[in-house]
Amino acid sequence: MRYNNSLKFEWDPKKEAVNIKKHDVSFEEAKHVFWDKNRIILRDKKHSEVEDRLFCYGKTERGILTVRFTMRENVIRIIGAAYWRGGRDIYEEKNRV
Repeated sequence: MRYNNSLKFEWDPKKEAVNIKKHDVSFEEAKHVFWDKNRIILRDKKHSEVEDRLFCYGKTERGILTVRFTMRENVIRIIGAAYWRGGRDIYEEKNRV
């Protein structure tokens, strides 16, 4: 997997700890979906009242991961991540896997 060093990430460490406990996914692992050349990014219409929230569906070593995030200036702020079947279905449909 190729890495793009120009991408900048941030997250709340407390939120990451909750995410690891609930979904067994660290935000360090989650950031790797952004380097998938076949990633899919869609707006999270349900949670975009205050600021735009987005989903990134991409492949990691463990499978297709769904990452919820927002952009703050030029920084990707990761909000949550999990290996959801719905995210895998979207990724496979859009990429015709």
